[in-house]
Amino acid sequence: MRRSSVSVPSNIAEGAGRNTNGEFRQFLGIAVGSLFELETQLILSARFGYSSTSKVEILNDNVDLVRKMIFALQCSLK
Repeated sequence: MRRSSVSVPSNIAEGAGRNTNGEFRQFLGIAVGSLFELETQLILSARFGYSSTSKVEILNDNVDLVRKMIFALQCSLK
């Protein structure tokens, strides 16, 4: 979970440093993929008893909020 969560801002930063909006959008897409990976890991952590369902729901709400922000940023680059 730590690796996928760190991947999100890392890909955003790397994309921002690229030369074109197209490349930036590509890295934003990779960041969204990492968010889906994190969401899956959170669900599995609750299913396997490593975390409570209530904590996972709160975290997934935050993941969803970040995903919406990235989608909005992608749309602004088109």
